[in-house]
Amino acid sequence: MSRWLIRWILNVMGIIITANIINGFDVTVLGAIVGSVLFGFVNATIRPVILLVTLPINVLTLGLFTLVINGLMLWLVSAVIKGFEIQSFGVAFIAALLITVISSLISFFIKD
Repeated sequence: MSRWLIRWILNVMGIIITANIINGFDVTVLGAIVGSVLFGFVNATIRPVILLVTLPINVLTLGLFTLVINGLMLWLVSAVIKGFEIQSFGVAFIAALLITVISSLISFFIKD
């Protein structure tokens, strides 16, 4: 199996684990699979534009505003995908933080 497929499967599992840990984040297996694909697409297309537009705020907060943007991107995905439900922005923020940590660990252990 190629490394990107293993990484994607582990990210789907990370989303499912995150949903089991955080109250207010409910996901089905199919929702996690489709949500993972859409979250990757959103992070590759919309997120860079949002980061560029909010660059002054990001500089003032020393990059911490990126965490807010990550939460917004996850919340955007939950608005589109059935079976990928997030109740509030606070839940999306915490879930995005945990998914980022899990994804970073996966990237650390699985090199391209």
